[in-house]
Amino acid sequence: MIYASGGSVSALAAKAATKDIPIVFTMGDDPVATGLVTSLNRPSGNVTGIAFLSSELGPKRLGLLKELVPGAMRYAALVNPNSPANQTITADLRSAAAAIGKRIEIFAATNLREIDRAFADIAQSGTEALVVGGSPLFPSRAVQIATLATHYRLPAIYYDRQIVDVGGLMSYGANIMEAIHQTGIYAGRILKGEKPADLPILQMANFEFVINLQTARTLGIQIPPTLLALADKVIE
Repeated sequence: MIYASGGSVSALAAKAATKDIPIVFTMGDDPVATGLVTSLNRPSGNVTGIAFLSSELGPKRLGLLKELVPGAMRYAALVNPNSPANQTITADLRSAAAAIGKRIEIFAATNLREIDRAFADIAQSGTEALVVGGSPLFPSRAVQIATLATHYRLPAIYYDRQIVDVGGLMSYGANIMEAIHQTGIYAGRILKGEKPADLPILQMANFEFVINLQTARTLGIQIPPTLLALADKVIE
């Protein structure tokens, strides 16, 4: 059995490598849209897993950021162009920004050096608030990204609370540890004889909003009471 933990890229690579060995994935992209499975209810083939659909939550994150800095007019989004869901992520963010009368500029990074360069470019652009898109790359560089956002004094929201745990400001997304736990349950069922084709893709329905008050104080930002009331966890 193969566990594909690197999102849709690793899952698609595993699928291309074998049609016989069971594959269980955890990902934030839509597994049907990326061509990984044909159906959520009947995935068919040798692939199943857990989808937390992070890429579809960009507009929600933008709305939370607007509540935090209502006077901001220039937004930026950091995305990984190598992500299969990148076009959907950027299109959704542009539409959401236009709907609230804001301007959003898209910046790309595919490795740690490009992340450094992207943050410098974002700061130079006059950006007032930042949305970091869904990609396994970004949580893997959590400390780097949180440090850069603080260095450039950028209010930012992320899809993975790992970045908030190490100093990022806010995150909104699925509880990824819960998703990994569910993946382990599926792996156990397959090892006991069930077939991936008979296990529907599980979609995480519970999302968590996390705020780091320490980072807010460092940035000189007052978190509105309405956002604090919405938060599932506040890091003091």
